[in-house]
Amino acid sequence: MILNPKYLEELYRTVNASPFVSHLPMRLAEVRIDGARVELEVARCHIQPFGIVHGGVIATLVDTATFWAGFGGLADGVGLVNVDLKLNYLESVTDGRLVAEGRLVRGGRSVVYAEATILDDRARLVARGASTMMVLPGKGIRLGVAKFV
Repeated sequence: MILNPKYLEELYRTVNASPFVSHLPMRLAEVRIDGARVELEVARCHIQPFGIVHGGVIATLVDTATFWAGFGGLADGVGLVNVDLKLNYLESVTDGRLVAEGRLVRGGRSVVYAEATILDDRARLVARGASTMMVLPGKGIRLGVAKFV
């Protein structure tokens, strides 16, 4: 299977213009059959009262990277919902860029499992996490472009 480049263009445009991604803000940078990358430039809105990036931001990056890592290989028109999210915070961050790399560990017809790591711009491991997701036939994102070529 090969993801259609036109589908990916439309996916990035749609996802990166969505309200939640704009609110946080972060960017879906890459979706592959077996993985994904999400990027975030640390901004004032990400900082909690102690001057570091809020744990919820880190958790959201893990959630988002694992979701899109699981999404790439799904049939067109199929969605996912997270049923379990586990993560470990390993390093605090005050500024710079965070990159979450999601990796599909197991795809399936009813359950998908993916892991993610988050690195800062000094290549420090900020967090690791994993997500179990339930496959939702008929609940996928409709972009009007074939998902696979």
